[in-house]
Order: sequence, then structure tokens, then C-alpha cells
Amino acid sequence: MKIVVGLGNPGAKYAETRHNVGWMVLDRLADRAGISGRGKERDAAITVRGRLGDLDIVLVKPLTFMNDSGIAVRKILARERESLERMLVVVDDFALPFGRLRVRPEGTHGGHNGLRSIMAELESQRFARLRVGIGEPRQDAIDHVLSRFSGEERRLLPDLLDAAADAVETWAREGASKAANRWNGWTLGGTAVALPTPRSAGLRDGQDGPPLVGPGPVDAEEGPVPGHVSPAPEQIGGEPGPDGIRRTRTGWRRVLPHARDRALGE
Repeated sequence: MKIVVGLGNPGAKYAETRHNVGWMVLDRLADRAGISGRGKERDAAITVRGRLGDLDIVLVKPLTFMNDSGIAVRKILARERESLERMLVVVDDFALPFGRLRVRPEGTHGGHNGLRSIMAELESQRFARLRVGIGEPRQDAIDHVLSRFSGEERRLLPDLLDAAADAVETWAREGASKAANRWNGWTLGGTAVALPTPRSAGLRDGQDGPPLVGPGPVDAEEGPVPGHVSPAPEQIGGEPGPDGIRRTRTGWRRVLPHARDRALGE
């Protein structure tokens, strides 16, 4: 059996916000499995059990609000008596352009409070996660994740949710590594959707300075996107300079320290 956790916030006011894209992906999976509307509230989450083709799955929507997601995750794992290796967490990520997916077998929380809570409760980061790009902030980061998708994004959102659901199925059948190989380079129509230039920083965890890495070849959690050959420093997508600033399609950006270190091979 596989457990798929979609992170989000309960309540109608959050239903269509970017922060709830994890719940949207679970709704897609429930539709495919024919188990929509059958979820039961128990242990701080809505859960539903079913079969997706030949897969036994449990879909989980924590009801604890994003910052306490780990409470519900710990309870579902204990109830189902399953290991972390059988769990995937689907989460939004504004460090990825809208229309990009990123599968990881494990890793840091990358500044996401839902993942941070899960790691704190489980005392481990060794679980798979599917990060769904919601686009770089055009405003304050909190306002951004709690905002709704733009008209153009809403038009493309069904395709993104279908791809994310496919990525979950790939993980469930073939594992995180093969899912990453298949989906980490995927984009909507072959091209990531670029948002307008941000109007404010969109910082995480109280950091000061210019915005974090937006659309470009450096992944905020893992470093350089695999297979990318960086242009010269002064070119778009080039290596950061000594001050940590690099040029992107939306302007000059400061690279996260750990991402820059990996980009430089240190």
C-alpha cells in the first residue's frame, strides 16, 4: 500500500489557493480511482482508501493547517503501520516556475513550513516528495501562496494537475528515482510558464536581500537542475558572481548559499 499526503489548508477560503495545490493533486487521483467524496475525517485528516488500477492507495489531506501538517502525518503512519518509504508528500513550491514538477526521494524542507512540520514530527527527512511549481512571488511570499492562480494559470492548471497525478503514479509503481528521471524535466507544452517580474522580495524564513532564485537553472533545494550547462556569468542563467548575484530571465537574483555552493562544485 502507498500513502499519498497532499498538503494544504482546510476551509473554503483556501480551496483554490496556490498553497492548496497538493490537495488539488489528491482530488485528481481520487477522481481517477473513483473514490471522490468518500473521505472520512479521522486523526486530524481526511483520508480515503481505494485502488488506482492495481495499486492500493491511501490519500491523506491533513486538517491541521499547513504549519502543523506533521501531526496528521505522524498519526496516519502509526495507524496504517507503514514505513516512510511508502509515503509521498505533494507540496507547492514557489521556487519552481508554474508548470514544473520536482520529485525527490528525500531532502530538506527548503523553507516550506508544511515539510518542516513533518520532518520535526517524524524526526526524519527520508521520505519522498513531489514539489509542484506555483511560480515566483509577485508580492509578499505569504500573500503569494495564499493567492489564487491567474486566469492564464487556471487555463493551464488542469494539465499541470494531470501531470502531477501521473508523477505520483510513477512514484507508486516504479519508485522516486524513476519518477524523478521521467518528470523533473517536464514542462507544460515543453515550456515553463514565466510570471511577470516580482514586485517584492518573496523571501523565506525572514531572510533579507533580493528575491530567492526564481525561474532559472538553480533549484532552491537541490542546486543546479540536472543536465543544465550554465552560460557565462553575465548571461541569463549564468553562474553567480562573488557576491552571490546571478542574472535570470526576470532580473538579477541572489542565489541561496547552499544552492550556490553546489553550483560551484564546492
